[in-house]
Amino acid sequence: MPYLIYAPGTSEEKTHQLQFGINTIGREMDNSIVVMDGSLSRQHAEIAVAEDGVTLTDLQSLNGTFVNEIKVNQSQLQDGDLIHFGKLSFQFVEVIAGSRQKLFNNDPDSGISIIKQVSPEQTRITILNSLAPEQTDISLIKLPQQDAQQRAIAKLEILLEVSKEFASPEEPDRLLEKILDQLLGIMHVDRAVILLVNPSTGELEQKALKLRSGIPIIEQLYSKKITNFVRNQGTAILSDDACIDQRLSNSESVILQGIHGAMCAPLKPRESVIGVLYVDNLSLSHVYSGEDLEFLTCLTNQAAIAIDNSQLYQEIQAEALMRNKLERFFPQAVSRKLREEGNLAIVDREVTALFCDISQFTEMSSQMEPRQVIEMLNEYFQVMVEEIVFAYEGTLEKYIGDALFAIWGAPYQQANDPEQAIQAAIAMQWAVRRLNQKWLKQGRRTISIHIGLNTGKVAAGNIGSEKLIQYAAIGDTTNVTSRICGVAKGGEILISQGTFAKLSDRTLPLEKIPPVKVKGKEEPLQLYRLLWEQVP
Repeated sequence: MPYLIYAPGTSEEKTHQLQFGINTIGREMDNSIVVMDGSLSRQHAEIAVAEDGVTLTDLQSLNGTFVNEIKVNQSQLQDGDLIHFGKLSFQFVEVIAGSRQKLFNNDPDSGISIIKQVSPEQTRITILNSLAPEQTDISLIKLPQQDAQQRAIAKLEILLEVSKEFASPEEPDRLLEKILDQLLGIMHVDRAVILLVNPSTGELEQKALKLRSGIPIIEQLYSKKITNFVRNQGTAILSDDACIDQRLSNSESVILQGIHGAMCAPLKPRESVIGVLYVDNLSLSHVYSGEDLEFLTCLTNQAAIAIDNSQLYQEIQAEALMRNKLERFFPQAVSRKLREEGNLAIVDREVTALFCDISQFTEMSSQMEPRQVIEMLNEYFQVMVEEIVFAYEGTLEKYIGDALFAIWGAPYQQANDPEQAIQAAIAMQWAVRRLNQKWLKQGRRTISIHIGLNTGKVAAGNIGSEKLIQYAAIGDTTNVTSRICGVAKGGEILISQGTFAKLSDRTLPLEKIPPVKVKGKEEPLQLYRLLWEQVP
């Protein structure tokens, strides 16, 4: 059979198989090929396929029909002819060749000669026209009205009610059941199935099923040939009597089950198809009409949006839950890195590390109730970490009893990391002074803190296992920082020579102190006392 290819050579290319006899093209839904474009007339042209050739006839269209750039009223088509209906470009081919032939002929889902085909996009754009087609003798839609206008209004009311039913977010399984319940309440069908694309395998999988009373359940109850074709093509199709249709003779499920009529529409909320909705009839032949298919497509559009919204809602909930967990257990920089990359690979980085410890904490805590100690530490760490470390873009590496260890430079590195760390240390000392004023008024104990800072190389990343993530910075730099903190007295900030060398701001009030011998280092450390109270 010959073919008409829409927008050949572009990303929008689509192949339409021409049937023996008359094929019409235009904007109206009763055309063989429906294209919603303002440059096409409602009934634009017809293509007659006969034994002796293929004839194209313009149906007095407004914008004309052109073959190889020549306007025609009637033309005998030749293989490869370029045709323009209004502004739309097509190509007529007698045989699908090359890559198109591979896609069309070797695909197990191809070769279906379609009785009626409807695009979801067309029914969205012309929903009122879709709801009021030329009335047929038999329709599966449960409507008492016989007048075409009344039927159109009734169908619109049904779709509005359906859209209300699908509006609120639901669990995916419950939503699919609701969609099929609505469908069987609206249309006379024997069986209805929703299949969704599995993101991992890319295959259609049955997710929900509804049967009319008395219909037995069998293992393979839908035609894979039809569902795969609709998924791949992205258009709804109608097979009027699939059981005796020789064009579906290779479809095993059609033969074994005796399917007399089937309709299938794609679930296509946006650009891609996320699944299909399939209905069929096992008892009556020639029961479906174009009106049924168009209405089913409108209904499926509503269902597709609802399913997509449900999936997005589930993803948002999962993301919110994950973010909540990350933000509770990890510093913001680490949780951000986890969301972006999914892991924390070990990296070699230069960081500025900060150790902050409460002076005489052991002695103080021995004179307090355990609950009082925890309450005090929670309030203290809330200020130190949430309001200072994170505010100055640092990463909390860990708590060690009453001490905290934070780093600047991992997992994200900035040029002013040393300055940010020093500003955080200054802010911590001022914050403790404010806390002490508050606690003193409440009759509670006051505290002092001592802080050490050091800059150098570390290995930073996930230390532990995939299930138990512990972000850590390992290296001599962190050990030395802890020793510097130990040298500092209550209310002091000491920085190392390494941090001093990295400072671009030389106006900071720093006091060089005599070299200090610390555990684990053969050579004494040159340290600087930061006179933080003098910082503007």
